[in-house]
Amino acid sequence: MSVDLNGKLALVTGASRGIGYFTAIELAKAGAHVIACARTVGGLEELDDAIKAVGGSATLVPFDLTDMAAIDKLGGSIFERWGKLDILVANAGILGVISPIGHVEAKTFEKVMTINVTATWRLIRSLEPLLKLSDAGRAVILSSGAAHKCRPFWGPYSASKAAVEALARTWAAETENTALRVNSVDPGATRTAMRALAYPGEDKDTLPHPSTVAQALLPLTGSDVTETGKLYSVREGRFLDYHMPNSIELLLNAQA
Repeated sequence: MSVDLNGKLALVTGASRGIGYFTAIELAKAGAHVIACARTVGGLEELDDAIKAVGGSATLVPFDLTDMAAIDKLGGSIFERWGKLDILVANAGILGVISPIGHVEAKTFEKVMTINVTATWRLIRSLEPLLKLSDAGRAVILSSGAAHKCRPFWGPYSASKAAVEALARTWAAETENTALRVNSVDPGATRTAMRALAYPGEDKDTLPHPSTVAQALLPLTGSDVTETGKLYSVREGRFLDYHMPNSIELLLNAQA
């Protein structure tokens, strides 16, 4: 699907590698000016070179998502320079550890929640006014199948992604009557550094490359997207509705 983003402004977090890196390139190829955010300056500089190579343009913003003051200032800085934001791709996240819940250190749990959840909320709070100034604001929030599967030993990461989806769905409901569309994305198993940490013995060549996921994400940023508050599965290539298990649904209906 061809997506025309000429004249659009897109912000991508975690843009120095993996899915964020290749999503930034796809956005630039489609014509958007990319605000690329990440901790790693070297990775951002490599991204800038890659974007220039495809005829695109970018503004590099190196900062740590644990710096909440920097996130708060980000919206104001974008408003002063551009006056609006068209696209947000909230991609940055960390795995933490694969461990029994009772063995996870408090500082590890808190860091996962800070980067994956609290920083996402601060981004929403900082950037929502700018996205509403766009004629077709689009927010893509990266989630994970871990939010639903809740495998043993994945507690912090699973909890964080479930929380992120709850934030996205709530935000979508609050902005349903505006031009802003908000959706979560489950990229599925992907050849990333985070995946390698979680599955150190896995053959990475059996996994989709992050550039493939980025190409699947790009259409979600287009002005023709009407869905909001849904989860897009890259593996299935479609939006999924959120449904409660039938037993819970019946119980709630009976109590109504």
